[in-house]
Amino acid sequence: MTDPDRTVPEEIMWAGRFITAKKRGRWEYVGRARGIHAAVILAIDEAEDGRHILLVDQYRVPLGRRCIELPAGLVGDEEEGEEASLAAARELEEETGYRPARLESLGQFYSSPGMVSESFTLFRAYDLKKTGEGGGVDGEDIHVHRVSLDTLPDQIAAWRAEGYAMDVKLLLLLGAGMVA
Repeated sequence: MTDPDRTVPEEIMWAGRFITAKKRGRWEYVGRARGIHAAVILAIDEAEDGRHILLVDQYRVPLGRRCIELPAGLVGDEEEGEEASLAAARELEEETGYRPARLESLGQFYSSPGMVSESFTLFRAYDLKKTGEGGGVDGEDIHVHRVSLDTLPDQIAAWRAEGYAMDVKLLLLLGAGMVA
């Protein structure tokens, strides 16, 4: 069985600098403009005091509250043709203040494919070196969290109780074995 909307031409309903609202047959969805996609970074600090995941939180206007997330950023939003691994390294350092010695691509993923066509490349960062405080650029107001993997489920529960939103990608840390 095939979807009859598969062959219907895509219509652009509205286009902004970063997103485009589209329609194909009966389906309405949103995509990134200009071929922009995202890089998400799974950064585990392997230190003498144990294994710690680097997370960030920032206010997200669509949610109306702060959200706990893996560090991430847009690829190609400022420089067309930017390599995803370079964007991932840059974003990790800007947001968390840690620079990776090596990045490994874990593949391309889609966060909400029924509504958004955006994809992201997930990178695992290795051999982290602290270079600064992080916090993002240009008033992003990003807060950095270095959380022990042993206490992560309890910390997520505490943040939820405080009213933080949780990015779906945190499920990687809670059950998919990506941090082993």
